[in-house]
Amino acid sequence: MIRLALFDVDGTLIHTNGAGVAAFARALTSEFGVNQVAERIRFGGRTDISLVREMFALARIEPTRENIRRFFDSYAFWLDQLLAQTKGEVCPGVWPFIRGLQNLPSPPLIGLLTGNIRLGAEIKLRRFDLWNVFQTGAFADDHEDRNQIAAVARERGGRILNRKLPGDEILVVGDTPHDIRCGRAIGAKALAVATGGVTWEQLQAHEPDWLVRDLSEISAAQVCLQPQP
Repeated sequence: MIRLALFDVDGTLIHTNGAGVAAFARALTSEFGVNQVAERIRFGGRTDISLVREMFALARIEPTRENIRRFFDSYAFWLDQLLAQTKGEVCPGVWPFIRGLQNLPSPPLIGLLTGNIRLGAEIKLRRFDLWNVFQTGAFADDHEDRNQIAAVARERGGRILNRKLPGDEILVVGDTPHDIRCGRAIGAKALAVATGGVTWEQLQAHEPDWLVRDLSEISAAQVCLQPQP
């Protein structure tokens, strides 16, 4: 039985219609006077810290703690501004799937496992009234490496539940191979959704436990209570 369900954010729970990438670009320009760098980077499945390091390397900016702090302070401002002007959406099936988890006889702890910094995830999810759904989580603030973020999420979930969680009691839901890999790193089951920028075929190649076009194709009970397919 699944005791901890962990969700990626972008492309899995929500689409921000490019607001996150645009906020990265605006922050780099407004704080450091550098243009046309964010457009050269692949964002899908990455952690915010690794993205900033790559941007700084391309722009020849020293990745000091102070410069990273300056960047993320500006990023949070621009993200909030741009989300207010952008038509985004909750991905298909997300609300029914979450409600299904909450209505199970023994509902799992619901958390986040995301490459966003915590404040970025909160700004995005509050925009779509999703933030308060999640009882725990791990973020790019916790570690630059996504596999290590998964380990933090597992440990935090176990602390709340007051016991060590074996991997087969954890579900990771995500839309990229990075999500599948970080789930495997903690022994978790992986539910892949083709609602982001990765194709069904690309996700299938990484052999998730379940693969759906969106979360409307599967129920919480199928994943949490039934034998693995």
